[in-house]
Amino acid sequence: MERVLNDIDVLHNTSIIPFATKGKMVSTVHDLAFLHYPEFFTRRGNAVFARSLKVLKKRADMLLCSSTTTVNDCLEVGFTSDRLRLVPLGVRTERASTEHIAQVRTVFNLPSEFILFVGTLEPRKNLAKLVEALRGQVDLPPLVVAGAQGWGDVSVAASDNVKFLGHVEERFLGGLYASASVMAYPSLWEGFGLPVLEAMAQGTPVVTSELISTQEVAGGAAVLVDPRSTESIQHGIRTALAERASLSQRGLERAALATWSKTAQLTAAVYDEVVAQ
Repeated sequence: MERVLNDIDVLHNTSIIPFATKGKMVSTVHDLAFLHYPEFFTRRGNAVFARSLKVLKKRADMLLCSSTTTVNDCLEVGFTSDRLRLVPLGVRTERASTEHIAQVRTVFNLPSEFILFVGTLEPRKNLAKLVEALRGQVDLPPLVVAGAQGWGDVSVAASDNVKFLGHVEERFLGGLYASASVMAYPSLWEGFGLPVLEAMAQGTPVVTSELISTQEVAGGAAVLVDPRSTESIQHGIRTALAERASLSQRGLERAALATWSKTAQLTAAVYDEVVAQ
């Protein structure tokens, strides 16, 4: 970086992959999923992540971790606690208007009731298990999938009960979340799980995975399920539909606590700390 910029106080890598610098370095580490599920990543991806982690161990002054789960992962691979700081992500809390929701419903030709999944289509997002859980459940709404194609075989095809929207522009996301009956996010591994908060910010009930960072992010305001069990996912969705009003209110309260302002303040504090060292 010194070849293009002079007098760098601190360099912040916003992912696990670092830039080259001789100066002070801060890196955001959202997750170490490649260590838990290497089969869900390409050979090249695993190699890049492993090499990057090695560089961070040697060079990074501080790591910003999106969740306690990621803090613990970093401790397990050899980082000391004095080099780790918990910096959760935030969410925009402005709710979609009635007019915007109607526009989104028209643009995407959405059914009146539907279960929403938002995320890149890759194996660890567990979309195939969600589809399997909903298959043949005629009393449950259809599934709408919003997300760009990622990598790996997700083994899911469009059908009468599964509608793919592809990548959805950010300007439509609020209205999409607000239109959904339930947002289902039974991921196998996350460093944070931002769609959980995004749905809550729109008052949409959330079903997500237990025992990973999404449980931490949900903060007691979502229905938690075993992402490997179709029965658990089915039951979770039915529970969310039945308790929609209560979950909506709890979700709004939880999302209101997760602001980008807090994220920015915590990040700036780390910059000050590292520069002062």
